[in-house]
Formats: sequence, structure tokens, C-alpha cells
Amino acid sequence: MNGRMDDWAPGGTRPSARERILKTSYELFARRGVRDVGIDEIIARSGVAKATFYRHFPSKEALVLAYMDRWYITRHEAIEDAIEHSHSPDDALLAAFTVLDEWFRRGAAEVNTFLHVMIEFGPDHPLGRAAMAHLASIRERLAALAEAAGLDDPEGFAWSFHILTKGAMVASIEGDLRAAARARNLARVLIDLHRPDRPESPLPRTGLPAMQ
Repeated sequence: MNGRMDDWAPGGTRPSARERILKTSYELFARRGVRDVGIDEIIARSGVAKATFYRHFPSKEALVLAYMDRWYITRHEAIEDAIEHSHSPDDALLAAFTVLDEWFRRGAAEVNTFLHVMIEFGPDHPLGRAAMAHLASIRERLAALAEAAGLDDPEGFAWSFHILTKGAMVASIEGDLRAAARARNLARVLIDLHRPDRPESPLPRTGLPAMQ
């Protein structure tokens, strides 16, 4: 899966009203942020009646939640496909950067969805909490991959790895198309730091708490 959002209608038929609304909001939210896009614009661009819109999405918040869910599924499937084709546990851990690299190079604005929503609304807003819940799910998957690779402190590794991915996202917004490739090189160093056979590894065996 390439991570791009297409009409999900079987047999090439016209997408349903709900799909048109979601596709339109996906494109607008990804490029301009949630606050800047109004319901009236989404209704006009998706070609549905206002009553139809509210039948599917009773509020803008409900639409944003559906938008984030769709992006999470798209991201998850693309990265899981890359993991499945990895040749080693280390490659599986680095698969996310391989996918991000392709997205950054083609200017896929949706890559930064959760980061944008969290910054726009803050951690106490329902949408901010939803974004953080998706990010937590991603870290859980990273921790599982780190454990499978035999690394020390898988949870701490996942947090550190996420710092690299978020940094790459910010750099991509600044215009660095090679941000994911640069972060992938740093991730290799992070993997080595978490190997249990590294004598100087300052991880849980020393009694220090994991980075949170």
C-alpha cells in the first residue's frame, strides 16, 4: 500500500457521500490544518447537501476523528507491509523511515497529521487526546519490534525512536526532503545503544529509569 488516499468505491462506481466528505476533508486538513478548514468549504467541495453531511458527521470534531482514524489505518498498513518485507529485526525497526522517506519525497502532507492536531488543539482537548492515543499505539508497536529484536528497554527505545520520527517530520515541514533518511541513520545508532551486549549501555541494567 502506498499510503495515498483514493476513492474506496468498489467496481469504479461513484464514491458514497461519506467517502467524498472524508476524501475532501483528508486533503484539506492535511495541507491546511483542522482549524483553518470550515464545514461549509468541505460541504461545497465534496458536493453533498448540508443535511447529508450532518447525517454522517454530527460535528466537525466527529469528522476530524474519522480523518485521524483513516490516516492511522493508512499509515499502519503501509509500515506493516514494509516490516513484512524486511530481512532482519533491525530492518523491521527501520521500516518506518523507509516509508516516511517515500512520503516526504512526494510531499505527502498527511504524514504530519497527529503532530499537527496535537499542536493545534493541545493535549487536553479531545482531538489532542485522540492524536496522542494514536501516537501511543505506534510506540507500542515500536516497543514490540524492539523486544523482538532483543533490545534492552523496548519502551524507552520506542520513546527515543519517536523523538527521531517527530524530528524528521518537523524537518520535512522545513523543506528537508531527506529528513527520513537522515533520521534513519541516527536510528541505527539508537539500535546499537540498546543492544544488550554493549558494555557501556546506560539502560535498565544500570538501574536507571527509562526515558519517558
